[in-house]
Amino acid sequence: MNELIKTPYYLIDKSKLERNMEKIAYVREHSGAKALLALKCFATWSVFDFMSQYMDGTTSSSLNEVKLGKLKFPGETHAYSVAYADDEIDEVLAHSDKIIFNSISQLTRFSEASADKVRGLRLNPGVSSSDFLIADPARPFSRLGEWDAAKIEAVLPLISGFMIHNNCENSDFELFDQMLGQIEERFGHLLEQVSWVSLGGGIHFTGEGYPLDRFCARLKAFSERYGVQVYLEPGEAAITLSTSLEVTVLDTLYNGKQLAVVDSSIEAHMLDLLIYRQEAKMEPCDGPHQYMVCGKSCLAGDIFGEFNFDSELKIGDRLSFIDAAGYTMVKKNWFNGVNMPAIAIRELDGSVKLVREFGFQDYLDSLS
Repeated sequence: MNELIKTPYYLIDKSKLERNMEKIAYVREHSGAKALLALKCFATWSVFDFMSQYMDGTTSSSLNEVKLGKLKFPGETHAYSVAYADDEIDEVLAHSDKIIFNSISQLTRFSEASADKVRGLRLNPGVSSSDFLIADPARPFSRLGEWDAAKIEAVLPLISGFMIHNNCENSDFELFDQMLGQIEERFGHLLEQVSWVSLGGGIHFTGEGYPLDRFCARLKAFSERYGVQVYLEPGEAAITLSTSLEVTVLDTLYNGKQLAVVDSSIEAHMLDLLIYRQEAKMEPCDGPHQYMVCGKSCLAGDIFGEFNFDSELKIGDRLSFIDAAGYTMVKKNWFNGVNMPAIAIRELDGSVKLVREFGFQDYLDSLS
């Protein structure tokens, strides 16, 4: 069936997705924490019915994400935005169970409109695990959350919880533990006065070898110490290694290196590779034939990376980039008019179904 689907396409493998879901379910059971899917990372709703069996709901970054979560994912719907506009706040409130404000200014501005809602405030602890300034929520002069404990304490009557997002691709439990300790030292007197705390996403607790039991114990101790319901907001952790981007070789050439051009593009289909200067991933191969695999857009730096193969690549060969779910489908775009990848799902029984294709009409409708 796979060979019959025209490339490029994202292939979501439910059996691989299930591995992450089972770890999330384990953490929920043994820590008491609730888990919300971060839609900013992954919003492909065709598998939400499956994921919702293991998770408690969704968290969002915009009005559209709030509405998607409410419509397609059973459970809680948390709303967050760096800034809500006057003309969207009523609709955000109508589609959410909790609303989290980024600043004291936004909280007080919309306090009357949100008076009957469960409200929270984003707290910026001033520490993070990010290796990239562009993604660091604790970067100098960050606009992401409030950091002044005295100012926060003054508005505590308006809220019942905090959202703290300071982990980024953090697979190091010791670092997570250390940073959470710093948060407790600085803001513990505030945590004692609320009923729930979201520790955000970016904690790679579904990764191979992560000490799940220690993680659960730490979350449970935190919850009991402050008397709060803990929330986690897994994005990448929910979908890591579950999805591939399937492509076809369109051309090969030699220009000092062996090059292969495929029918996809990092700028259009895996944008984070370009932003963070990282290479795509393939299953490891130490074959003797090395190729630089390149995208088909006109961007000179549209390069997936350099990979080894057991045999020479030929036009028509299919390649598979693994770990291609996070921040791809939510960021894909029409640069160069390169056609967007379709979306397919491999069911638990091994069958593959095509759930969405994109064509010229979609390109046309995205413009005016």
